[in-house]
Amino acid sequence: MDPAVSPDQDVVTPPSGRPVVPPPSCPRCGRAAPPGRGPFCSYCGRYLAALEWVALPPDPSSLPEAARPRSGLLERARYEGPPRYRDVPRWGLPPGPWRSGSADDAPVTALAQARASASQLLPLLLVTAVVTAVGAAGEVWRYVLLLFSRTEALSPTAVAWSDSIVLVGGWTSVVGVLACGVLMISWTRHAVRAAAERSGTTPARSSRMLVAGWLVPGLNLAVPGAVLAEIEHAALGLPADWRPRPSTELLVWWALWGAGVVLAFVTALWSLRTGTQALADGVVLHAWLDVLAVVTALLTRRVVARLTRLLEPSSGGHRELLVTSRPAAPTG
Repeated sequence: MDPAVSPDQDVVTPPSGRPVVPPPSCPRCGRAAPPGRGPFCSYCGRYLAALEWVALPPDPSSLPEAARPRSGLLERARYEGPPRYRDVPRWGLPPGPWRSGSADDAPVTALAQARASASQLLPLLLVTAVVTAVGAAGEVWRYVLLLFSRTEALSPTAVAWSDSIVLVGGWTSVVGVLACGVLMISWTRHAVRAAAERSGTTPARSSRMLVAGWLVPGLNLAVPGAVLAEIEHAALGLPADWRPRPSTELLVWWALWGAGVVLAFVTALWSLRTGTQALADGVVLHAWLDVLAVVTALLTRRVVARLTRLLEPSSGGHRELLVTSRPAAPTG
């Protein structure tokens, strides 16, 4: 059957004897299609033939014996509409994105937690170093203005800008240092556990002792450096019965950390004094404290990144170790 001809159309027989089918009308727009335009409407593009597609199952007699359905199976498998429930179904998918079942069942390792804490700590240390450097610049500017004020009057604009920089930089650096401290303690707790798992030992300090070692005055001069040295020792894969020997970078960080703690304590006590000279000395102490905090924050960022990288499992490749040799001492 010509798809452009509807079964309901009349066939006209001209005097020549050859039947001529009139052009069909479009079911959509109702216009008569010009002769020779094909099976589609020239105006709206719809298919001209009024066809209805019906999907029917194949005749069982035409199927192979193995593929023929058993008697009664078609009756039982007949589609009877969508399912109906007397009550609201309580089954369904949980809200939220899809997650792998193995990923949910697997416990979170200490190394993964340390890596997550480091990913937040490292950029925050950089931001804290920048805002603290701004505060240090403001303190230096304030001290320069104090020197000029001994011989001449100061510009109100310069004084206002100096106070604004010191205020914004100082309080922003305080907030940054506190946030870095919280993340640093969190990273230390996870890194200690990861190092213990790597070396097959038990952590020498509990979580409470670690927190106290960072916060209690006096203890915070010795415990942080010792803890980082133990993490470095275990991360390098050295025997557990050896005494940890901190690297040069870690020793420099330890010295800067201790100097910063002592200088912060001295600056806090010095701010209790009154007098013009005491205020000027306090500006100098705040400037040096800010500079020391900037250097310590940048070195802390380097140390945390290095120790986190060392805690990662080894890829199994070759490891290069530089060994220096000395000539043997003469005998006899």
